[in-house]
Amino acid sequence: MLYSETIGTGPNLVMLHGWGFSSALFSRVIDKYKNQYQITLIDLPGHGRSDNVDGGIDEWCNEIINILPENPILLGWSLGGLIAINIASKSKISNLILVASTPNFIKSFNWEYGIDINNFKNFSESIQADISKGLKRFISLQTTQKSRLRELSNLIDEYPASPSSLEQGLEILYSTDVSNELKDLSIPIQAILGKNDVLVPKKLSYWYECQGIPVTIINTGHLPFLHSDFKLSL
Repeated sequence: MLYSETIGTGPNLVMLHGWGFSSALFSRVIDKYKNQYQITLIDLPGHGRSDNVDGGIDEWCNEIINILPENPILLGWSLGGLIAINIASKSKISNLILVASTPNFIKSFNWEYGIDINNFKNFSESIQADISKGLKRFISLQTTQKSRLRELSNLIDEYPASPSSLEQGLEILYSTDVSNELKDLSIPIQAILGKNDVLVPKKLSYWYECQGIPVTIINTGHLPFLHSDFKLSL
């Protein structure tokens, strides 16, 4: 069973977090928008308070779809954005918001907006060798602010992801390309990127804009929703 929690009043807004974290990461966004939206938080399979789900992205998405409210706005951060695109291609949603996310996380000969494949494999191997050390390295990629680093580390300690779900998540990030699915969507879509993001480069904005997707770039790293300039405008 997946953990979910609904807070606030207004149009349905579902928020999906990224790899290694839990929906507790969105606490500041909830405080800011709970009087404007009815916010549903979902912990990804095996993350936080959710049970493991066997399989890959399709199985994860099917479990999430089973607990979605009717015709929601769907916001996904990082891995959550990749999953949100997949869900939007299968289920009825009203709007899609991609925060520091991309339809394809891995760089290839025909996709220049991703992570170097060798760097990704090295990171995956470090997680398998030492989960705690690997997670600390991952946290260090999110921000350079010491207070924020402590906050993120505490959240991972309080709501840890299972080792198997971390491996599944990395496999999803490595093997998933939903760029065609994103192009085929006929709903309103917007992207919010971090100017200094080392995981999802700001040059991805060019590709989004070529697809007619409006982009907001915030002067921050991989956590735009924690920046004071972050705004939901629908």
